[in-house]
Amino acid sequence: MRVLNTVVKKILNFSHYRPFIISCSLMPMLATAAIADKNFDQCKLNLAERAKNAGFSTYITDTVIGNMTPIERVISLDKKQPEFTQTFEQYIKARVSAYHVRVGKEKLAQHKTLFDNLEKKYGVPRQYLVSFWGLETVFGKHKGKMSVLDSLATLACDQRRSEFFTLELLNLFTLIDNKQVAVKQLQGSWAGAMGHMQFMPTALLAYAVDGDNDGKVDVWQSEVDALTTAANYLNKIGWQHKERWGREVKLPENFAFEKVAFDQYYPIDYFQKLGVKKANRSPLPQYDIEAELYLPSGHQGPAFLLYPNFNVIMRWNLSKSYALSVGFLANKLVNDADITVFQQAKNSVKPYSIKELKALQSQLNTLGFDTGKPDGIWGPKSRQAIRSFQLAHQLIADGYPNKTVFSTIEGLVNKA
Repeated sequence: MRVLNTVVKKILNFSHYRPFIISCSLMPMLATAAIADKNFDQCKLNLAERAKNAGFSTYITDTVIGNMTPIERVISLDKKQPEFTQTFEQYIKARVSAYHVRVGKEKLAQHKTLFDNLEKKYGVPRQYLVSFWGLETVFGKHKGKMSVLDSLATLACDQRRSEFFTLELLNLFTLIDNKQVAVKQLQGSWAGAMGHMQFMPTALLAYAVDGDNDGKVDVWQSEVDALTTAANYLNKIGWQHKERWGREVKLPENFAFEKVAFDQYYPIDYFQKLGVKKANRSPLPQYDIEAELYLPSGHQGPAFLLYPNFNVIMRWNLSKSYALSVGFLANKLVNDADITVFQQAKNSVKPYSIKELKALQSQLNTLGFDTGKPDGIWGPKSRQAIRSFQLAHQLIADGYPNKTVFSTIEGLVNKA
């Protein structure tokens, strides 16, 4: 909430202020006006009414909203995000390629003076900015060609995440009404992200910076504006300039998994006492920092300690696979040392389907291990439920839905 309040104060100080909608908690009256409706025309009427009540111009309520059309493909893409349909190894190798490393190093050299200034002003190391750039648009090659307005409207009218995308749409209306963006330039991803660094409207509204001092912010055409805005954003949401994102580690044989809960931070000396070492098997640093243990492929895959900056990366994209990709690419841009996942032979593990994971979640719920509503996503609640199940049945408690977990649960369900 501290960051949100800072953002609101900043926006309220703008002389050209228009409605700024940043979160449900800050705008409770608007947040209660749900717009989702299977009938897109009715949804547009709901949206126009909400925009009118928020004080937007008739250009927004009549012309912009009136011209919106649904994009059916957006809904299917929303349900098939790679974080949920690929193994960790598949996801990483597709995004941290030799091409990303080669071009990323070229960009570091090309914009050296800019990065010198950004590091000095915002405290964000250059390799992270270039890493985000590479992952988001392959350094501007793939900025997206969908109508941002139509994409956001489609998602706002869908029940699954209606309020989130409605708020993004309202903040985009503010950008349009304030003449910070023009409707004709609003092309981007299927999820409404825009420009070189794929900013959502809320982030662009709150953190945009005119890096090249030409009197406007253009994150589509100006690499300088996009990178400067990214540095400002990361700085404002808590980037610790002296810290790294995390590191790969080696766990000892017979590691005491029962002593480490997932998605929880511990002092680094706690992991030292449990026998955890750096990837090269040297001792962990004597340093006052907390870390979270993460096993993206279970106990048989690589292990990582994640530091607080990792959570900052996840503010950009709420996916641990994505955040690890950012960290890996950043490392490779300044250090050629490989992480285990890149050294391993081609992984033959097939990702579990959403259907299989939903069935697993349902079975765990039946057995008394709460995963919440089954959605086919291996998230924090499922990790905890699987870990609890593993502890209860003397299995390695890595919180991962491996074959042993599936077969043990299936056996119990069949006996019932």
